[in-house]
Amino acid sequence: MVRWLRAAVAPLALIGLVALAGLALGRIYADALLAQLVAGAAIGSVGVSVAVRRLPSWTVAPLSVLALAGYAVWAVRLAAAHAALTDPLPTVLTDALTNGIPRLLTAMIPVEPTPDTVIVPVVAAWLAGLAGAELALRTGRVLLGCLPPVLLYAGALYVVGPNESAVGRPTLVFAGLVVVALAATARPDAAAVPGSATSDAAPVAPDAGLPAGTRAAVRGRALLGLAAGLAVLVGMVALVGPWVSDKVSATPADPRRYVQPPQVDSLDESPLNRISGWALDPGQRLLEVSPDPTVTGSPPAPRPSTATPADDGTSGPETDGSGGPDGDAGPGKGAGGQRRPVRLRLAVLPDFDGVTWRVGATYRNAGRVLPTQAASPGAEVREVRQEIRVEGLTGRLLPAVPTPATVSGARVAFDPATGTLIRPEGLSPGLRYSVTSQVQLPDLNLLPTADTPAGDAVARYLAVGAAAPPEIQRLADQLADGNGAAYDRAVAIEDFLAEHYRQVPDAPSGHAYPNLSFFLFGPRDRGGQVGTSEQFAASFALLARLTGLPSRVVVGFDAPAQGGTVTAGDAIAWPEILFDDLGWVPFNPLPKSRQPPRPVEEDFTPKPPTTPPSTSDAPTPSDSPTASATPTAPAADPHRGVSAPVVAGGAGGTVLLVLMAAAATVAGLRRAQRKRRLTRGGPAERITGAWYEVTDALRLAGRPVPGHLSAAEVARFAAGADEPPPPGRLRRAAPPPRAGQAGPDPLPPLDDLVAGVNSLLFAPGAADRQQALRAGDQAVAYAAALRAHRPWWRRVWWSLHPGPLRWHRRRAGPAPAAGSRAPDRAQKTPTPTG
Repeated sequence: MVRWLRAAVAPLALIGLVALAGLALGRIYADALLAQLVAGAAIGSVGVSVAVRRLPSWTVAPLSVLALAGYAVWAVRLAAAHAALTDPLPTVLTDALTNGIPRLLTAMIPVEPTPDTVIVPVVAAWLAGLAGAELALRTGRVLLGCLPPVLLYAGALYVVGPNESAVGRPTLVFAGLVVVALAATARPDAAAVPGSATSDAAPVAPDAGLPAGTRAAVRGRALLGLAAGLAVLVGMVALVGPWVSDKVSATPADPRRYVQPPQVDSLDESPLNRISGWALDPGQRLLEVSPDPTVTGSPPAPRPSTATPADDGTSGPETDGSGGPDGDAGPGKGAGGQRRPVRLRLAVLPDFDGVTWRVGATYRNAGRVLPTQAASPGAEVREVRQEIRVEGLTGRLLPAVPTPATVSGARVAFDPATGTLIRPEGLSPGLRYSVTSQVQLPDLNLLPTADTPAGDAVARYLAVGAAAPPEIQRLADQLADGNGAAYDRAVAIEDFLAEHYRQVPDAPSGHAYPNLSFFLFGPRDRGGQVGTSEQFAASFALLARLTGLPSRVVVGFDAPAQGGTVTAGDAIAWPEILFDDLGWVPFNPLPKSRQPPRPVEEDFTPKPPTTPPSTSDAPTPSDSPTASATPTAPAADPHRGVSAPVVAGGAGGTVLLVLMAAAATVAGLRRAQRKRRLTRGGPAERITGAWYEVTDALRLAGRPVPGHLSAAEVARFAAGADEPPPPGRLRRAAPPPRAGQAGPDPLPPLDDLVAGVNSLLFAPGAADRQQALRAGDQAVAYAAALRAHRPWWRRVWWSLHPGPLRWHRRRAGPAPAAGSRAPDRAQKTPTPTG
């Protein structure tokens, strides 16, 4: 009996070691299913090795693999039923085996036990148990057999990373099991082998029968070796101990940072751009929403607030569809008892760089149960359930009532910071899913006295990219003047936009600085001061940030409260402001009535500067050589007897010297200017200088670049700089080539320069030194080739022309401005001047 117990110690210890690895990994899972499956894999793998220990060793691996296949299929089926997956088992199994590792490392914590998040731990546990059992039981090397479970345990801790606290007790139990397994198998006697004929024999000392002298020598060498080993161990502890102690308190690395999580595609990176396209086709069917079970009865009345709903003609936080400030879901009625639409949130756009509002979310694969969002103090939480079927909506973003708590029917990825969903595989017609959301309804009575947070935590919600246009900054300052409270500033911006601008479905898309400037200040007879909800929401969010209010833009749909079809005409964008203890509160800057908008007051219209030009803009002697060429000749003294030819010769010589000095000065300044542009500053400044060299060369050649061209169009324009000028401008044609002589060489390309210029605005900081060198080389080569195609007198005047010294004097910033000095814009936008 005793020998059977001793023989069972090693297998049981191996099973415990593997099961402990599953227990350590299961801490980041939503329930105990993974730990149970790993424990089953430990029992199965070690049990197979024990059962076939009398068979040849080469038969163990095939039999164990067959058992593993059966257990894996059963585990996947169990996990699929646990996650309520309805796909066929072969499809689920294939998907789990194909995507198990990346989904495990990109899954949101707590991880739901689904087939693709349990298959890898189960297989790894089985293989560790198989390897450990074969090494410990068949070869008798118990310490070596503990190595696979140790590696499995270390891998589990690495996957958990910093997402859980230190695992102390399981680690001590793990080490204790290793000690027990070694102690139980330490004696190499026959008692460890059941059925042995000598199992009852007394143990015999290994040095029995040796002479006393030899026995003493052997024992002395053993003691010496033991002392040496102990010294080495103490030295390693002294050397490695401090490093290990530092690592104990250090934060472990997270392997998820090495794996790219699910991403939105280019279509969904800024869904605000899709508002105008949806507005032009309002009848397009996008979604089908089932009736909300929570609004079938008599809905509760909205909570009292100093801010009234947006549809009664007054200002305040938007409450469509909820009776609460989130304005996104929940029961509520509009004027006349008519139910307000339920608002579905598609995307949250917190990042603005002066050109585009972007999603900027980090999505993690999630199961049916999503992380719970903390409720604001005193907020009422209401549960909303909906079933949604996708019809014509494309992309990956998945609309839902905020904030979703559970999702079934579709595999999703979730961003806890924004509470939005995506389907990594993309949307397809017929996709049906159910969402249960927790809608927070904070007390709006707290808004007038609520403040907004500040500091690094909200820095991204206050960033405006490049410097805002002066006229927009001036408008923001005037709206904030006299409105010290955060809520008062928000209402002032909302009222101004709602009263002075008109919403139309056919306004051009765009929310970059030029688009918003034209929307706010453009002449109405040229299409200004009208826009879709895109321009209203983007303008509100920008003005809010300029007045110190953390803001963001949200895109979504107004779904019928009783259920039905959601069309493209239901798409809407709205802004939100972050308040302390209240969270994100939406506002409605859209016009509240169909009355014609009030004209923009003269105080808010940008005025031309009235200050006189600075003295730095006045012509200098080097800018205008002719001004220095007319000095006053000294009056001839008749009593000195100096003749008129002498006086004329002296004056002419003086004029000639002044002209030569001015020419030399201009030529030197031009050379210094080129060197400064192409060699000083960072890559952005040097690419900008190369751009100025090209535009100056075209202007010197009599072909100034039109102000409406983008960078790529300027490059094409520059390639034809030797073509005849437009009608109305005369230029002497170059003489035709002689017989047998080739025509002028084509002008060098400017592709590297255009790429560098575009990167300055669309990827700030991405330009490097090599890109700046290539841009400068192309600019110099192009200017030299263009100059070589001019007549000789034009080539001389090219080097002496003072214009380039003053053409860009007023230019500010590291990147070129608009038109002929601008990079390629993402879209052309009309300006207030047409």
